[in-house]
Amino acid sequence: MATTAKEPHVVIVGGGFGGLNAAKAFRNAPVRVTLIDRTNHHLFQPLLYQVATASLSPADIAVPIRSVFSRQRNVRVLLGDVKRVDLAGKRIDVDDDTIDYDYLILAVGATNNYFGHDEWARFAPALKNLDEALTIRERMLLAFEAAEREDDPAARRRLLTFVVIGGGATGVEMAGAFAELARYILERDFRALDPASSRVLLVEIGPRILQAFPESLSASAEQQLASLGVEVIKGRRFRSIDEQGVEFEDGERLPAATVIWAAGVRGTPLARTLGVELDRIGRVKVAPDCSVPGHPNVFAIGDMAALRDRNGVDVPGLSPAAIQEGRFVARCILGDLKGKPRGQFAYLDKGTMATIGRSRAIAKIGRLKMSGMLAWLAWLVVHVLFLIDYKNRLAVMFSWMWQYITFKRGARLITGHTAPSALPPTAEAAASLRAPRLPARSAATDAPSGSPERAPASVA
Repeated sequence: MATTAKEPHVVIVGGGFGGLNAAKAFRNAPVRVTLIDRTNHHLFQPLLYQVATASLSPADIAVPIRSVFSRQRNVRVLLGDVKRVDLAGKRIDVDDDTIDYDYLILAVGATNNYFGHDEWARFAPALKNLDEALTIRERMLLAFEAAEREDDPAARRRLLTFVVIGGGATGVEMAGAFAELARYILERDFRALDPASSRVLLVEIGPRILQAFPESLSASAEQQLASLGVEVIKGRRFRSIDEQGVEFEDGERLPAATVIWAAGVRGTPLARTLGVELDRIGRVKVAPDCSVPGHPNVFAIGDMAALRDRNGVDVPGLSPAAIQEGRFVARCILGDLKGKPRGQFAYLDKGTMATIGRSRAIAKIGRLKMSGMLAWLAWLVVHVLFLIDYKNRLAVMFSWMWQYITFKRGARLITGHTAPSALPPTAEAAASLRAPRLPARSAATDAPSGSPERAPASVA
């Protein structure tokens, strides 16, 4: 539908689940929509860990935002980084430009939370975007490559030790995927080392993993992780993380070449430019209609919003919640244009689930609790249906079927995405990847060198 400059201008910041569904809800509506994102693609974050562990390629879980709206004529897509929001002037600063709005929907998600130790990010990357996923993938693969060339047993043990910090859904999924890759996928790929000898540890500061789930499902998940060889460490805090590994508060050191952070999220810096009340982790405290208090034409949704719905439920940071909020906010705006009163948001919980590995998962849908194969099949179906693009659905289904039948993963590529200075191995190990001192019997070729905690995935 064509629009004119006289029609209300709705600006949406963020092309995630919330922003995308809000824009879609304005189809055929008498508004102009501008959707701004710092990347050109919508990312299916629940499957991001599968890119990090070489199960899927980036294009399998991402789709260009412009292609999503190619037929929706009242939506304009811009690539840009929103620096500041001027609530009084009803405008936003985008790079070196300024854009005015009548309505503003902020859906910029969250960022990683290192709880005051941002210096750890260099040694323990998190998992929020494709760049981070590719960094983790290359660190993992480079650790195996370095271990293949390492003669010293202690150095090899460090290279083959993988530590995942955070026992929520992202941490559990990452740990299970690491263990599965080492024990089943890479089993025949190396000659001087046994990938199955890898050590995968999941460290949770709390008393149990997956605390968003009932205790029975949490215990089931821990048992399923143990069946893959994952060591679960609970109730321990860290003193430091560096290139050698991690150090606990009691002074014990755990040598590890690859450390992954999956322990928490916080609000983005953009939220702080609003000058409104934020919660303890930097999310915007919004009204029951998702609007920013004192600014009824500005909404915050998804992971950047702290929202208690009309039933007194604290809305979780899940993709279905963001989708529901995006559609609700669009209805509120269209209702304003028709002079109708706004309602209050009510979250519809359709269930939560987390996968641990092949034929291993847990799920809670209403009062129904599932674990093992049945939960895993439910997880597969939900995540395929939840993908935005039909091409992505076919690609993911084919990839998963191929992996299930052959125990092979086709995305184990080292492309030089990771800078050598950011690699987890020691300087000596990193150097060995470029100029290795090979044993006389080896004929190996040189290898190229280069996560708020996400809430558990929810049923669509």
